[in-house]
Amino acid sequence: MTCGASYAVHEIQTPAGTTIREYLSPSGKVFAVTWQGPWLPDLQQLLGSYFTQYQRAAQSARERGARAPVLIRDSNLVVEQSGHMRSFSGRAYLLDQLPSAVTAESIR
Repeated sequence: MTCGASYAVHEIQTPAGTTIREYLSPSGKVFAVTWQGPWLPDLQQLLGSYFTQYQRAAQSARERGARAPVLIRDSNLVVEQSGHMRSFSGRAYLLDQLPSAVTAESIR
């Protein structure tokens, strides 16, 4: 775990080799996640209660003919995802949960 003044980062590696980072506020609440590796992580598990919101936004993007990389900005939820076979990366964060000293660019 890496700690900063305004947040902590908890890093885990899945058995498939994908690295996942959880960004936690000082109160312990996850406000962002990132992933990078050969396989996509289980987004339902990563996004939790926000998965349905992500799913609706992703479906809407597909219906409009959008292709990868995926960029979803649905009210408070932002999900960016790109990659190709054996090389995927992405991040998801909640705009209203970002600590004041944290910018979207610092979530990697």
